[in-house]
Amino acid sequence: MKARIISLALCLTASAGVAQEAADPVFAEWRGRVDPAVESALEYLARVQKSDGSFPESYGDSTGIPALAGMAFLSKGHLPTEGPYAQALNRSIDFVLENQEDSGLFQKGNAGSGPMYAHNIATLFLSEVSGMVDPQRQKKIAEALPPALKLILKAQAVRKDERHQGGWRYHPGSSDSDTSCSGWALMALRSAKLNGAAVPDQAIADAVGYLSRHQDEKEGAFGYMNRSDHARSLTGMGLLCLELCGKHGSPETTKAADYVMKTFRDLPGDQFEFYGNYYNAQGTFQIGGRYWSDYANWMYETYLKKQTDDGSWNSREAGRIYGTCMMVLAFTVPYRQLPIYQRDETVDEAE
Repeated sequence: MKARIISLALCLTASAGVAQEAADPVFAEWRGRVDPAVESALEYLARVQKSDGSFPESYGDSTGIPALAGMAFLSKGHLPTEGPYAQALNRSIDFVLENQEDSGLFQKGNAGSGPMYAHNIATLFLSEVSGMVDPQRQKKIAEALPPALKLILKAQAVRKDERHQGGWRYHPGSSDSDTSCSGWALMALRSAKLNGAAVPDQAIADAVGYLSRHQDEKEGAFGYMNRSDHARSLTGMGLLCLELCGKHGSPETTKAADYVMKTFRDLPGDQFEFYGNYYNAQGTFQIGGRYWSDYANWMYETYLKKQTDDGSWNSREAGRIYGTCMMVLAFTVPYRQLPIYQRDETVDEAE
């Protein structure tokens, strides 16, 4: 019954999203070019996906990349029960589910810096797709998410000094934290909480507190393990997390958005360019107004022409699969199909 209620809510959300995206004047101007670009990208992802749900290239055999690909399909409104990408979506779901350890950790293959990155993304994906799948997969997701969330909460509770308290790092037992891994963990917890999971409010508050301690009070920037390193690619992450966790329109988010506005044109060529663009798009969309308008126009103008003939975007740090997933997730912000990224509709888009 709960799955049916969630499915109905998602259908209503999707219907509302269609009307809302049509009212977005920025997206209205670009949609004629964005729609085919996104579909070409999704066709590419479905075409190169392996039969077991994994992908070729960098990190494609970790749980994180199939999860990102799955969210890319969802972000355009595609479903795992029908439509052209149902098989690809279900392969991604099955790959994640089949690679969960007894500890709850979603771990498989090359997870890059550490398994918690892939685990957090995989947990977020399963939480987002929950309620959209067939009954058999829904049962498996319902069994997989509680231990996955428990692991995230346990990793947050590891004894750490004040600077790192409330955050996450590469491994479940890490005694330090970084804002990048912590941003994914926080989104996974928030998604699960919105979906009815028993995620303690204090866990969300502690994570927000951790991120806040890594924001430069004057500049508004967020750093990786201090308040300045990799700020150009991480400030959008801090902006998004604060916006989604009760800080909408606060001085902290306004300062972060102002920093993004000052620096985003220098993002191309950065080591973590695609990551930064993804979070900048999500964050500026949440705060809305001129922030989203300025960023969206620049993003579409800059990155539409960088899509290759096969539908992909190539990320210097992590290859074509990752780059394509992250670009799709950035481009599709106005579709509002992923529940985690729904926006407070008191945002004044005409601002």
